[in-house]
Amino acid sequence: MIAGAAERMRSRLFNHIVPKPAARLRLFCFPYAGGSSLIYRTWGAALPGSVEVYPVELPGRAVRIAEQPYTQMDPLIEELVQGLLPLLDKPFAFFGHSMGALVSFELARRLRRQYSLLPAKLFVSAHRAPQLPNADPTTHLLSDAELIDKLRRMGGTPEEVLAHPELMQLMLPVIRADFTVCDTYTYTEEPPLDCPIVVFGGFDDSTVQRNELERWNDQTTAGSILQMFPGGHLFINSQQQRLLEIVGQELPL
Repeated sequence: MIAGAAERMRSRLFNHIVPKPAARLRLFCFPYAGGSSLIYRTWGAALPGSVEVYPVELPGRAVRIAEQPYTQMDPLIEELVQGLLPLLDKPFAFFGHSMGALVSFELARRLRRQYSLLPAKLFVSAHRAPQLPNADPTTHLLSDAELIDKLRRMGGTPEEVLAHPELMQLMLPVIRADFTVCDTYTYTEEPPLDCPIVVFGGFDDSTVQRNELERWNDQTTAGSILQMFPGGHLFINSQQQRLLEIVGQELPL
């Protein structure tokens, strides 16, 4: 029964997996606010055969649309810990974009704290270093119209989606919940991680400045690199090919 429950949790938590039984490393990928595992659907085929990609599906979207999305970081991290633990029998790495960067960072710290486990490499994208204050912690309190306008200014969401009332009515509760996770997050001082951090940013991202990305270096004893891309906050979509090339080069294979 316990094994069956664990398998059911994994089947909900991960989607769009390209099985690679001979893979030497597992890469777990965490979406941005309002995003789903669909963001990473092509990554498994695009990355080398030695890398098995696990796109993470959070509650409230895709196959988990009937589940209530999280509004706090701690219970979200707890679910991820329980879902990932059986899969950490191989070397692993994390990739997270925007909210996903913050989630992957806190997940790495929880795994270190409780299980003495650490990713071989942490990829963080489009999010300021976690020790820096949130310049706009009230996004989750915006009206629906204001939240849609903020998404429009951030770029990357098609206008036909933003202008579709029925679609936005479905998406906004999840987006608002995800912003609540980020807005209510409180950084707690811990020693830096003993794994390298690769940082990605967009030249035209109005929400994250280059100097805020550079401060991720404070969170590692193993060094960090910063790679900037053309585009705004969701450059992960427009610059996917080049980003995947760099991820593939930086993974410890």
